[in-house]
Amino acid sequence: MSLAEHIDELRIRTIHVVICIAIITIFSMSFGIKPVVLPLPLMLPSIDNAGQQNNNLTNIKLYYPYPDPFDNIALQLTSFMKDTLLPSGVKLIQTAPGQVFFAQIHISLLIGITCSLPVAIREIVGFVSPAFENRDRRMMTTEPKNEYRKKWLSGFNIIKIILPIFLLFIFGVIFSYLLVIPFTLNFLYKYGESIGAETFLTVNDFITFVLQFVLGFGIAFQLPVIMYVLSLSGLTDSRFWQNNFRYAIIIITIFGAVITPDGSGVTMWFVALPMIALYAIGVVMIRRKEKNEMVI
Repeated sequence: MSLAEHIDELRIRTIHVVICIAIITIFSMSFGIKPVVLPLPLMLPSIDNAGQQNNNLTNIKLYYPYPDPFDNIALQLTSFMKDTLLPSGVKLIQTAPGQVFFAQIHISLLIGITCSLPVAIREIVGFVSPAFENRDRRMMTTEPKNEYRKKWLSGFNIIKIILPIFLLFIFGVIFSYLLVIPFTLNFLYKYGESIGAETFLTVNDFITFVLQFVLGFGIAFQLPVIMYVLSLSGLTDSRFWQNNFRYAIIIITIFGAVITPDGSGVTMWFVALPMIALYAIGVVMIRRKEKNEMVI
């Protein structure tokens, strides 16, 4: 393919991703989620306070989308984050018109990007896989290492790439949401409570704070995949990662300090320590891959 054809293919694949993100983002800003309770014709026995057995209908709660731009998914998620993340005594305020409106745009974009991640990965893999396949054809396929790469890259098994990236991103988001963000907010606001100061947080600052953490952790948790792909391409091997472990710790620590928005010097270790563990996992994965190459 010529350079113009590559650029045109990249443009088309980028448009596919942008359209997917736009559809989900608009949906998140236009529809809300509403529960409905449906009785099922299944009778389950239960024991009342008097010890009598009663047969009750089983109810099941289902959720369905409904059009409501003033109670949309983004606003519902913002309300959920306010209830679950803000420390007691901290008030969420709006200091200028439109802050909540722009906050829901940011939340909707996050939803759109997260839900479109499999599509984006598929398009990226589809764009770069011909380069791997052409490179593989030029290799001496009698070498065990090249046979392993050819087998793994045959058709560039997209599921093997999409699933780990998506799951690691979700794990990073969940880890930051359940552990890091609550700890950070409580840790920082304790100082205000110690002098009896009134504690407020604007909607924009709150959403920016949360998004920086969840996106930062989602990206940071991709480290094993990045290491594995670099090794698979032949640029590195397990000895490279092992010999540069000390330098990796320094880089990971700096990365943790950069992506954590509080600057306290404490929460950066919530990023650095999991990334160091993920680095070790990546080394183990690469060594296992190299053993498989030797078997073939």
